[in-house]
Amino acid sequence: MKHRSRLEIISLILDIATRNDGVTQKKILYRAYLSYEHLKKYLTLLQENELINYHEQEGKVYRTTEKGLHFLNLYAKLNEVVAMTNDIIVR
Repeated sequence: MKHRSRLEIISLILDIATRNDGVTQKKILYRAYLSYEHLKKYLTLLQENELINYHEQEGKVYRTTEKGLHFLNLYAKLNEVVAMTNDIIVR
């Protein structure tokens, strides 16, 4: 697997956790291809920045917050701009 940037991993975790019913830590772990140690660090970072919430009463699931969804939208737009720039530079 290629090296992923921190932003790529963060956006992947947030994207995984956008399901309405939430996702468990185990599902995030497997879908994001992260070690348990790395996942815990990212989840802590995302919770501290209010990008993801943990809902213990609802089955110990994580859900992306509105702020997290806003981040995902901005990240997608940024990737579009970078891709367009790369197309211009490569020509």
